[in-house]
Amino acid sequence: MLRKAIIPLGGLGTRLYPLTVETSKAVIRFLNRPLIEFSIVKLARQGITEFYMGVSGYFNYKEVYDYFGEGLKIRMKYGLSDVRIRYQPNEDSVGNADSVRIVMSYYDIREEVLVAQADLLFDVNLRDLYDYHVRKGAFMTIAVKFLDREEDIRHFGVADLDSDWRIKRFVEKPRHVSEAPSRYVNTGIYVLSKEFRDFIESPTLLEYRKKEMMDFGQHIIPLTIELGKAVYAYELKGYWFDVGTPERYLEAVFHLLKTLSPEELEAEQLTSNVKVQGKSRESKELHKHILAQIRSGEVKVDGENLIGRHVKLGKNITLANAVIDNYTIIEDNTSIYYSVVMDRCKVGANTVIRNSIIGRHSRVGKGAVIENSVLGDNVTIGDGVRLANVKLWPHRELPAHSHIENMVLR
Repeated sequence: MLRKAIIPLGGLGTRLYPLTVETSKAVIRFLNRPLIEFSIVKLARQGITEFYMGVSGYFNYKEVYDYFGEGLKIRMKYGLSDVRIRYQPNEDSVGNADSVRIVMSYYDIREEVLVAQADLLFDVNLRDLYDYHVRKGAFMTIAVKFLDREEDIRHFGVADLDSDWRIKRFVEKPRHVSEAPSRYVNTGIYVLSKEFRDFIESPTLLEYRKKEMMDFGQHIIPLTIELGKAVYAYELKGYWFDVGTPERYLEAVFHLLKTLSPEELEAEQLTSNVKVQGKSRESKELHKHILAQIRSGEVKVDGENLIGRHVKLGKNITLANAVIDNYTIIEDNTSIYYSVVMDRCKVGANTVIRNSIIGRHSRVGKGAVIENSVLGDNVTIGDGVRLANVKLWPHRELPAHSHIENMVLR
């Protein structure tokens, strides 16, 4: 059975800007927790005991280590006594496969290992995946996902499969659906055989490294297939999200908010469409107050909503598919639709937020209208500001009554 998982964390997460300008994509807030915590817990509950973070550079390392350390917080929070978290040594990597090479060499890993990218959310049956890998005698098994929406295929590597699900090739990001050999895409989840260690340290691969060609999807998988090694596809039946853009982030948030149980969200069901978080006495009292607000009509709710710890809601609030993170204050006469407001924010009265993400520790003035926009951390928005299709970098301040559309403000 699989016991070890390597999670490459390289890259700056530029597609998620401005959320990741100053935050590692692995720990951006997602359903009021660090994103990568979902994957760690799900895998740990299926038998993974050793996690290796393929961190590249101080920025990624500090963010992740400061939160997870060597696993104590995860062990205590979820009762996972065997879990250990280790980190890539201070050696620069030139791609996600290079992070795997460094980790395997440093920790002398010579057994089957799971690899999963840091910006993924997924539901996988590890026992079934491992048994499939063994049954096929695979050198490498790649979890693939069937995409219902054909237009999404253009963003991923698409598998060309034979009748036995052996992978003949991948077509990377086909420009048109007609160029795709199937609708099964590479999920970034792999099982590597014991022999992979020798392969990734071979002279051929070291030459690839000199040319900085160490990305699994672009370089290593095509080479592996070209060399005739047995690379098989395993169909991932559960959910899978590449949380690579703000749009996909929101899609994943509200899909999982709808489908995960309260226990999986570390929440309680307050009403049919509101889940609340927090177990302290103070949190419980706030939950009672919020429930009274909903029953009186002071707070109107629709869709699926998640309210974090120590959140305070004013009067005449509308929440329709909203995630409100910990220690946030929402003032009177405010409406939030299909949006995420991260922790320790303050949203002024008479404000409308729609299809947007508000970064951590931000302040939104009174009478603001924010639509289809993403605000980085620690942003200040003046009264009466109107934003539409705007990306606002961390620490920016917008004066009162600014009207901005279709812009990126760094």
